[in-house]
Amino acid sequence: MKTAKSGAGAKRFGGAPSRGLRGPGGISLRVEPRALAVGLLLLGAVLVLAVLLIGTGDFEIAPADVVRTLVGDGTPAHDFVINDLRLPRVLVAVLVGAALGMAGGIFQSVSRNPLGSPDLLGFGYGSAVGALVVIVLFKGGAGEVATGAVVGGVLTGVAVYLLAYKRGIHGYRLVLVGIGASAMLIAVIQYLLTKAQLVDAARAMVWLTGSLAGRDWAQVWPLLATCLVVFPLVLGQGRALRMMEMGDDAAYALGVRVERTRILLMFAAIVLTTAASAAAGPISFVALAAPQLARRLTRSPGANLLSGALMGAALLLASDWTSQRVFGSDQLPVGVVTGLVGGVYLLWLLVTERKAGRI
Repeated sequence: MKTAKSGAGAKRFGGAPSRGLRGPGGISLRVEPRALAVGLLLLGAVLVLAVLLIGTGDFEIAPADVVRTLVGDGTPAHDFVINDLRLPRVLVAVLVGAALGMAGGIFQSVSRNPLGSPDLLGFGYGSAVGALVVIVLFKGGAGEVATGAVVGGVLTGVAVYLLAYKRGIHGYRLVLVGIGASAMLIAVIQYLLTKAQLVDAARAMVWLTGSLAGRDWAQVWPLLATCLVVFPLVLGQGRALRMMEMGDDAAYALGVRVERTRILLMFAAIVLTTAASAAAGPISFVALAAPQLARRLTRSPGANLLSGALMGAALLLASDWTSQRVFGSDQLPVGVVTGLVGGVYLLWLLVTERKAGRI
């Protein structure tokens, strides 16, 4: 296999030096050493945080015992606590964080706007409206609520895209339409809460907060299946997505079917966002922060989809660990923790963008 350096070209476009790998049959792969190293470090962080989180709780389990139990060499008590109670929650956290991180990277890349996040574009609120309709009006169970969240998010995504489309999608137009949709959906959420009975309203508020408490294998399998289908599809469009960041005309000239690719990627991001919301409720700010933090670490142009997914998983695991360890017996839902941290990050991002003259 031959290698070819492309450091000069990477520096010209503000990215990290990369190395091209060429194999038999004309197959080529562009590898950036720094991005690869960051990805491996993030993967290690996800594994370490997962082990620590599995061992956290009223019944503390040492990391070594957690690892032994996961490989099938644990005691019956550890096996029950870990595999039946805690492992599903941790897997939901990993999958939700990864899905939100990748979805945020897609939206920010397609809109060419750091504020292009499902949190600000209204898709999470669309999922919330769908779930609340099922809870308040139809008294549905967990499965029906998850289905309502997916339907609400997808319909919101389609509506935002159609309203923002005018000879293509402009980043700021998409963000503005999304903010308007968010405002209307928040009003619908508040109306539904005022019409709900006390028990339904309490149940709805728990879901709206975003929580990993009580998650079991019933939430793991649908989310895992969604990620296994959508992740390869999105990663396969990574090269086209990077070209689209240079502008539609440049992407057309390079052979990218821009509108078809944009629709495919946005639909994939909407599916990831709604699947995550269906599993854990609307977890805020992970989709906004994860892709940008990953890009700052890798110093690589493009959406950094895989690094963003790993960063999202690490952020959600760290937030869940914080919610269980820092606040003592008064454990906060993970959505509250991500909201606190994400609000500070959003203010910092707005100040940074203003100083750079981009807003």
